[in-house]
Amino acid sequence: MKKSVYVSLVLLIAASSSATAQSGPTPQEQMACRSDASAFCAEHIGKPPQMNACLRENKAKLTTSCRKVVEARGG
Repeated sequence: MKKSVYVSLVLLIAASSSATAQSGPTPQEQMACRSDASAFCAEHIGKPPQMNACLRENKAKLTTSCRKVVEARGG
């Protein structure tokens, strides 16, 4: 399951904006949201658009580090 969260997060961040998708997520960005993605959006693992929307919807609940990633990636 952790690997699925990781893969989903990579796809989420890569798909969230065309400008930043070219550079791809850094390992630090991936780690920043791993636990939040699992805690708040586990039902969307493997579904990048839904995961992105879920993280945006739960932005107020996210850790500071994940919130910064979501905001930097257009959320």
